[in-house]
Amino acid sequence: MAFSDDLLDAGSHIWTAQFDHPFVTELAAGELDPEAFRRWLEQDYRYLFDYARTYAVTGAKAREETAMATLLGGADAVLNEELELHRSFAAAYGVSEAELADTTKAPTCEAYTSFLVRTAYERPVPVTVAALFPCMRGYLDVADHMAALADAEPGEISHRYAPFIETYTGEEFRAETAALGDLVDEYAETHPDHRDAMREAFLTSARLELSFWEMAYTDEGWLA
Repeated sequence: MAFSDDLLDAGSHIWTAQFDHPFVTELAAGELDPEAFRRWLEQDYRYLFDYARTYAVTGAKAREETAMATLLGGADAVLNEELELHRSFAAAYGVSEAELADTTKAPTCEAYTSFLVRTAYERPVPVTVAALFPCMRGYLDVADHMAALADAEPGEISHRYAPFIETYTGEEFRAETAALGDLVDEYAETHPDHRDAMREAFLTSARLELSFWEMAYTDEGWLA
């Protein structure tokens, strides 16, 4: 079994919780409160800057050509594709770019981005790659699950959240996710001494992914 599959087995209960979360099931049905989607959009926009930073720092630390290409390419894709996609989402849902930029991170977003950036600076490259993986693989699997719940191919879903499902089930996103999964497997093969730490980092990010849906759904905020 590939190590990336081993990680998914270890986190299967987290994946199940994501699939069953009301944010996911209601979005799939087109019934999600627009304010909850707006909260996700604003928080994910802020998250993506640190996600790109994590890719970039890790790519700069990597020594293997393939790893550098995958990680630095990932940073470029987030900065020049996914953030622009979020801005287009925002325009469609009546959220200005200024409102996106002015958003204060909610506690879960702050915790997740701090974990990723700290891991990138302080931990070995294989561990950070494992920490990056749940975001990519989680969104692909969740979007595939949403399409299944909608009982339609992504291009045939007609409700307001169809672009979300189409984006994260698209071939380009699948290819980027597969490349990161391959890198997880390569590092697990060449650095078996890091496997336990890679698994721990993967599971931490996966739990934070689940918490991100909850954050957006419940309007999590600071107490003071």
